[in-house]
Amino acid sequence: MAPRVRTVLAVAGAALLVKRALRRRIQASPLWPMPALEEPISGRPRTRGLRLTVAARETVADGVVQLRLEGRELPRWEAGAHLDLVLPSGLVRQYSLCGDPGDASSYTVAVRLVEDGRGGSREVHEELREGMEVEVRGPRNRFPLVSGAPAYVFVAGGIGITPILPMLRALPEGAAWRLLYCGRSRASMPFLEEVEKFGPDRVSVVEGRAELGGLLGELAEGTAVYCCGPEGLARAVEELVPGVRLERFGAVGSAGSAFEVELRRSGRVLTVGADSSVLAAVRAELPDTLYSCEQGFCGTCRQRVLEGEVDHRDELLTDQERGDSMLICVSRARGGRLVLDM
Repeated sequence: MAPRVRTVLAVAGAALLVKRALRRRIQASPLWPMPALEEPISGRPRTRGLRLTVAARETVADGVVQLRLEGRELPRWEAGAHLDLVLPSGLVRQYSLCGDPGDASSYTVAVRLVEDGRGGSREVHEELREGMEVEVRGPRNRFPLVSGAPAYVFVAGGIGITPILPMLRALPEGAAWRLLYCGRSRASMPFLEEVEKFGPDRVSVVEGRAELGGLLGELAEGTAVYCCGPEGLARAVEELVPGVRLERFGAVGSAGSAFEVELRRSGRVLTVGADSSVLAAVRAELPDTLYSCEQGFCGTCRQRVLEGEVDHRDELLTDQERGDSMLICVSRARGGRLVLDM
């Protein structure tokens, strides 16, 4: 081995030993843990997960299983928040928290089995058992309950009741509110018994397609309207109430015109078909590109935009973030070309 190579290896080895010794001294300090030392010097903060145990598992409706996750004192959350659940296969899926925000000892989620889905719900139903450990990330809240509205109207479709139920519990006594809860059948609607305890003057339960006009046709000024459910329901509510606060089960459809995407750092130019996504086109060339939910919810696939106008179809980015970035799983070009920093 050349002397220069031996010198480099010796220096690197010594540096590693010093680093380990320093970390041991820091961790022995009464001030440990020091979260700031765990963050990268530049770039986005590293996402840390919690290792929790499936403490209880219960079927709460046809095709819906509820999981209670425990393991430590947990970060607080507010109604409308969700978790990223990292499944044993590595899949990451987002599920609304539906328990008690005041309970710091456990998180509760409910998952409907989607027969023709992308595999996450099936893995939850078939693989997760009491006593197993899972990783969770979050909680995060992009569907918060506003305070102080003169009245509230909630529309839930099936499993869409999960983020709304904690909202009903969180409303102050005396608040004016109504809920329309619809589903294929009563047997398929989770938490129906608890919801109906609020009383028929507040809650309307509909099997099948709901008539929205009566509830949403004439709203008092300032009424806060929330909807969570499948795309058809969300779209129908949005047509009646343009300012509705929405949480969809799936992203806005990806259909549109074909366009080009230049990957500046990679030196590639791709064509995104009318019925395809930027993510699909990019992964055909760069298969290691990170992604997760494919629905515009989690932000894993966020990329910096260097040129071009974006048709943003996500449910996550702020207006400021949309100024120079996009979620390539759902968003598209508003013109004929985009340039990404990839």
